[in-house]
Amino acid sequence: MDSDPPFRQTYKTLFEDTNTIENLVIAVEECELPLIDLNRLSYRESAEKRESCKAEIARASQEWGFFQVINHGISRELLEKMRQEQVKVFKQPFHIKTKEDKFPAGSYRWGTPTATCLRQLSWSEAFHIPMTDIHAGGSGSFNTTLSSTMEQFAATVAGLAQKLAEILAEKLGHKSTFFRENCLPSTCYLRMNRYPPCPIPVEVFGLMPHTDSDFLTILHQDQVGGLQLVKDGKWIAVKPNPEALIINVGDLFQAWSNDVYKSVQHRVMTNPSVERFSTAYFLCPSYDTVIHQNCTTKPSLYRKFSFIEFRQQVQEDVQKFGHKVGLPRFLLRSH
Repeated sequence: MDSDPPFRQTYKTLFEDTNTIENLVIAVEECELPLIDLNRLSYRESAEKRESCKAEIARASQEWGFFQVINHGISRELLEKMRQEQVKVFKQPFHIKTKEDKFPAGSYRWGTPTATCLRQLSWSEAFHIPMTDIHAGGSGSFNTTLSSTMEQFAATVAGLAQKLAEILAEKLGHKSTFFRENCLPSTCYLRMNRYPPCPIPVEVFGLMPHTDSDFLTILHQDQVGGLQLVKDGKWIAVKPNPEALIINVGDLFQAWSNDVYKSVQHRVMTNPSVERFSTAYFLCPSYDTVIHQNCTTKPSLYRKFSFIEFRQQVQEDVQKFGHKVGLPRFLLRSH
């Protein structure tokens, strides 16, 4: 299709290097993520039920680093509208998507420019959009319907992200205003993803294994499946749930919680015949925000660092090694 990025042509040398071709498909078990009904947080419920729900959120963040939520407050109509608009924008010809006067500069991304072998290549395309760019206006901005849909989606999901972050902070013993003060609409991101059908699904990832460099990620995915994560040292496949949003802990929350909450590796597998769509919201602080541990039950594992310092280190490592190193870079020497 002329809407698909030219993976084969652009990464021709990687496909020709037979020494680096690996079979990436290992039989994995499919399982349900912990499922949490957020209706139990309602003030119409008893204090006991609310506390039980909060405890489940914290436990899933400790044991899995991932969980899914239902009755999350984002209407099915809005989620469906988001998907429809997303499909439309990705169906445009590839040469249109790459025009910087058509979309916000730098928002359209595809493949992996730093890849030196096939297992570092992600067979996917995305629009990665700072919240401030959604309604930039003028040339290089999204059409009105998509912009307003993204804005609605981001506003409702941002409220959910803040609520969950505050619950996780509370379970560490903090009534924290940290997230409301530092994770603002101007510092958070939306990412629309498309994973085109891939003719060589056993050799290329849709999205290579990684952890997220934020506090929390909220994901709305379709029913195709493909998301996998590490649990107890093994890769497991996440069974899609049409009613649920997926939440995962990012690197910053792991450091902030002094390793109480876990930012776990995850990836997306390719599909030979079906395309997959998802939309992710990233709860990020301003670049100058300092991350320091807020769990005092044990000595701090990480040195203090700013978000910009973390981002720059990640970019350096990806350039140098082809993959992110992440939090181990910021461990105190004694650890």
